[in-house]
Amino acid sequence: MTQAITSTDTSRSLFMVAAGGFISGILTPLLPALVDQIVGLPGQLRISLIAVPFAVLVFILVRRFSANPFWAAMLAAIVTMIAFVCAVNAAIFIEAQTAGAATVMRYLLAGLTGGLVGTAVMALGIGLLAGPRNAAAWWPMLMTGALAGALLALDNALGLDKVSFLYPLWQAGVAVRLVMALRS
Repeated sequence: MTQAITSTDTSRSLFMVAAGGFISGILTPLLPALVDQIVGLPGQLRISLIAVPFAVLVFILVRRFSANPFWAAMLAAIVTMIAFVCAVNAAIFIEAQTAGAATVMRYLLAGLTGGLVGTAVMALGIGLLAGPRNAAAWWPMLMTGALAGALLALDNALGLDKVSFLYPLWQAGVAVRLVMALRS
């Protein structure tokens, strides 16, 4: 009986985490227009501000699913913003390096690279701050981030790059995998 209750509670909490990731994934693509209204901010800081919705979610997840103090959760949110900047820069770099390839291939490679770099920086930073010291616990998050990064290519192929229709799935998947790594 206890196992059934725990299983239901786990499923419910993972569903709530996915919902939080989905909501942050909806808010994130809306922020560039707002951030562009702020005058005088350097480019990298502007990019990091776009990551605030997901960083807030990471803060909440690290606080709720790990036994770490407030400052560790705050640093995990900052690491998430840094990871977002690294992911964007990696994706831009890869897209520039593949200039002669087909557009879909360029976006596919850029999404895979950006997703992997972003989740790797998150896993390294949060793993040192709040998570397990076992590197294998972070592999599912790395794979999810990299593979879901390819959804950007599909967004662009469908002409949805301004809305980023599939981006919420990416953030929801990474959020769920983060919680699973924190629980292990």
